[in-house]
Amino acid sequence: MSSWNTSNVIKLCLQKHFFKAVAVEVARLLEVVVAVVVEVVVVVVVVVVVVVVVVVVVGVRVIVVAVVVIVLIVEVEEVVVVVVAVVVVIVVVIVVLEEEV
Repeated sequence: MSSWNTSNVIKLCLQKHFFKAVAVEVARLLEVVVAVVVEVVVVVVVVVVVVVVVVVVVGVRVIVVAVVVIVLIVEVEEVVVVVVAVVVVIVVVIVVLEEEV
């Protein structure tokens, strides 16, 4: 009887440890998913703003440059790259505007 109780206690402890480990892994996975979703939302917002600014300021001609920058942003998905890409698009827009005038 004693060994049966010990066996049950050990099984129960192992189950609790297993469920705790699973809960920790699920929490880590959710943290990663939330981080990726936030990054994607930031990238999408920046891309939309850049495209709207380019279309309003310059017109359809520079959209190709914006699309290339957007592809780079989506592939890398780094906030620093997003900032650099926005600066590059602004510089390209200024250069194109100066050429037209």
